Amino acid sequence: MSQPSSPRGDQWTFLTNHARVLIALARDPESRGRDVADAIGITERAVQLIVADLEAAGYLTRERVGRRNRYTIDPTVALRHPSEADHPVGDLLATFLHREDIPADDHERAVS
Repeated sequence: MSQPSSPRGDQWTFLTNHARVLIALARDPESRGRDVADAIGITERAVQLIVADLEAAGYLTRERVGRRNRYTIDPTVALRHPSEADHPVGDLLATFLHREDIPADDHERAVS
């Protein structure tokens, strides 16, 4: 099913690439940047920059496990836009994640 375009011919979506990367990492905290990039249709470099933004803002931390990174999301951090700042990022994640999407050992830290 193709996405409808606006009268101007633009393609737009409701979620930013930052949200898509965060959701992808919530689903699979050990994802490689290449896999996240392929899944959401952006470059691996864009994923790296977005992960750096999310980490700097406190939404996630990364831990080196062998040759891979493991990402942990803090669902209590508020959304960035002033009109949404009364909602934690966990609320956004809850909209897009199902219990089966969350790794078993992360249920307590993830969205309730």
